Amino acid sequence: MNVELHIAEVSKEDSLRADLYNYLGLMLSAPPDQMLLEQTAALEGDETPLGEAIQGLARVARVSRPKTVQSEFNALFIGLGRGELLPYASYYLTGFLNEKPLANLRDMMAAFGMARAPDNFEPEDNIASLMEMMAGMIVGRFGSVASVERQKQFFNSHVGTWAVHYFTDLQAAKSSVLYASVGAVGSALMDIEREAFRMTAS
Repeated sequence: MNVELHIAEVSKEDSLRADLYNYLGLMLSAPPDQMLLEQTAALEGDETPLGEAIQGLARVARVSRPKTVQSEFNALFIGLGRGELLPYASYYLTGFLNEKPLANLRDMMAAFGMARAPDNFEPEDNIASLMEMMAGMIVGRFGSVASVERQKQFFNSHVGTWAVHYFTDLQAAKSSVLYASVGAVGSALMDIEREAFRMTAS
């Protein structure tokens, strides 16, 4: 995978977007360690819905401990046989795993020069990977920085169709504590992105 970054081409706003997508990808791929919890606790937000969601996440992170959050992560995403939530586009869109949404994603990944990391055995349509792909497109991790039109195409095809429902479920999940706040941040970001892409020319 081409990991060359083209930072000079990325605006401050887009860098912040990518940071947030990367953060969500990190939190959704594995339970946070003490360092990431401390970094989360130090986050600050403004009075916008996203800023308030970030403030809420920081408050919960301040009273969270790695061992407790690991148990929460396992209950949500791993569990006995399966976790409380199945974080895959195929499941949300069809009710089954490894269905057409995954095949369509793989086609677009190939067209956009993206490939699954060799040590990652998760289906590519899991929410953490999709967050990381959006971040990579924004900053040019897969070659050149993706155009807004290409970002919009990917978001509308593979993220916007289901991620907001997933983040809403994450907020409401029985096992969610810290991850309810992660879900709130994800929902707020999805709302911003969907509206921003809607306002761009087709």
